[in-house]
Amino acid sequence: MRILIAEDDATIADGLTQSLRHSGYAVDCARTGSEADAALAVGQYDLVILDLGLPKLNGYEVLKRLRGRQSKVPVLILTALDAVSDRVRGLDLGADDYLAKPFALSELEARVRALTRRGPDGASSLLRHGDLTYDQVNRVAELKGALLDLSAREMGLLEILLRRAGRVVSKERLVEHMCEWGEEISTNAIEVYMHRLRRKLEGSEVKIVTVRGLGYCLEKIQGA
Repeated sequence: MRILIAEDDATIADGLTQSLRHSGYAVDCARTGSEADAALAVGQYDLVILDLGLPKLNGYEVLKRLRGRQSKVPVLILTALDAVSDRVRGLDLGADDYLAKPFALSELEARVRALTRRGPDGASSLLRHGDLTYDQVNRVAELKGALLDLSAREMGLLEILLRRAGRVVSKERLVEHMCEWGEEISTNAIEVYMHRLRRKLEGSEVKIVTVRGLGYCLEKIQGA
């Protein structure tokens, strides 16, 4: 899962980034409202942690523009503005949760888990396709009830393929989902990770199909 943190306080931003990365999330960090708005206009995120007091463009305006683009990505407001009117305004503009500073990191992480568990459409965090299941919150994959030993890259690939099971996912989309800003994964590397993932799914009811020139698709094996 990919998270955008929009926070101008370097100490808070760096602390959150390290904590969430340690939990297995891909994290980008914007230090201004205009930078956050630009990232959200073109990037695909599973959650936004949004400060209201951002320079250049405040958090309210970032949220307003985000919802104006019909985006349903969950938004957790994290701010020192704790008046009832501030909370009401943020929630009315489309925020999904609101946490005031100072905050306990354990509480924020719990709220992140709750929001990502729900997803943008309120769907369950458990993805299932044939005899393959994946828990998006705890980042655990099982095949026929047995845990799959996957690397972080393999887990990322499996997650996006399961989310779009039966549909083709391009290599470019896979790279975007797995990479943070400043990080690079070549399409050749994607092929290597995909080969390893295919081997670990052998003998199951699902398979990864290569659609030449387009990408990959996770399909059920006929008759399985």
